[in-house]
Amino acid sequence: MTSIVLAIVMLAAFALVAGAFALWRRTGDAKNPALMVLLAVIAIVNVLIWTVPTDTGETPVDQIGKAAGGN
Repeated sequence: MTSIVLAIVMLAAFALVAGAFALWRRTGDAKNPALMVLLAVIAIVNVLIWTVPTDTGETPVDQIGKAAGGN
C-alpha cells in the first residue's frame, strides 16, 4: 500500500512540474509556477527520504512493512 502512495506522490510531482511550465508559458507569471515547482521538489524529497537505504541497507518503507507484520 505504501508503494502505491509513493507512486501517486511522484506522479503528482511530475504533474505539478508540467502544470507549472504550462502556466508559466501561458501567463508569463513566475510566482505561482515557482511555488508549484517548490511543492514538487518537496514531494520528491519526501519520497527519497522514504526510499533511500540507510547504512544498514534497509529503507524506512521496509521497516514499516516489518513492523506491520508483512515481509
